[in-house]
Parts: sequence; structure tokens; C-alpha cells
Amino acid sequence: MKENTWHGIELMVLPYSQDALEPVISRETIGFHHGKHLAGYVNNLNGLLKGSPLEGLPLEEIVVRAEGGMLNNAGQILNHNLYFGQFAAPKADNLPSGSVAVAIVRDFGSFEAFKDEFQQKGATLFGSGWVWLSADADGRLVITQETNAANPIQKGLKPLLTFDVWEHAYYLDYQNRRPDHLAALWQLVNWEVIETRYNN
Repeated sequence: MKENTWHGIELMVLPYSQDALEPVISRETIGFHHGKHLAGYVNNLNGLLKGSPLEGLPLEEIVVRAEGGMLNNAGQILNHNLYFGQFAAPKADNLPSGSVAVAIVRDFGSFEAFKDEFQQKGATLFGSGWVWLSADADGRLVITQETNAANPIQKGLKPLLTFDVWEHAYYLDYQNRRPDHLAALWQLVNWEVIETRYNN
């Protein structure tokens, strides 16, 4: 009998210290957001996966195939992994370069126009969810609003960049000022990571 070597979905390790994103995102928010919320989704999903037909599958495949509570937890893990993985220490005048910068100008007219549309869609998403920059099958860039735990891969898109507009992502630092939070996040985007996602 083959030994089952699957040990479940693991909580991602942050690629920076918990205070590395201050003052844009505080150590306290990272502690709650990563250490409590994301860890909770990981624990929940592993409980739901055990003995199910989706046990052992890659996270992306679980998100595409799952339903109900399993989908909610898997989607939140994938979304948060992409979210936390795209940031670095704050940098003023933080601009993309390379092929993703060319694609942004091609598909939105300018980087400023892209930022304005991205922030507007993040600010006007009702309730909880995410705003995403994704690439379609032809490499064209699109901005989508995804509610709750949804992810663009469910629409056949390749997710590149996301801002989390669930209140737990910003409430300790910004209270109800979601637009201010969204505007500040551009300082943190690690455009090399976005470029790698685009080119993969």
C-alpha cells in the first residue's frame, strides 16, 4: 500500500518581516491578517480536504474545482498568497518596468489611468472582496472586481496583482478610509514579482 505523503496546504511564509511594510501596513495588521485570518483559512481547508476527492491537488486546481466552504477557504488562501507575495518595503515613485509596464500603457493608456481605474474599482466594490489586475489568454490586461473569496483563475484569467478590500486588511490602520488605503498600497508593490507572474 502506497504511503500517503500529503501533509496539507501550508501557511505561506512572508517574504519580509512583519514590520517591513510600515507605515503603509502596520505590524499589527500583518500579524492579524497573516497570522490569524490566513492561518484560519489554512486550518479550515485542511480539515475539509482530508479524505475528500480534492485532497492532494494543487491549490489552484482546488479553487477551480471546489464548491461551498471548501472553495471559500481555498480561494482566500490563494488570494492571500498572491497578495502577501507581491509586496516589498515602501518606495516612493514606485513604477513598473519591463513588459508589464508596456502592457499597462497599451491596455489602459497610461500608468496613471490604470491606477485610477484600479483604485476606483477597489473603492466601489460593495462589501468584501478583491480588485485584480489579470492577463487574458492573449496577454491583454483586465481589471476585475471579485467578491468574497473569488479569484480570476475561475474565469480563465491569470492573476497578476491584487488589493484586498476586506475590512480586516486595513481597518486597524485606516478605519473606514478604504480609498486612502488603496492609494497608499502602490508604494509597496514589488513590480518584479508582477513582471514574473506576467511572463510565466
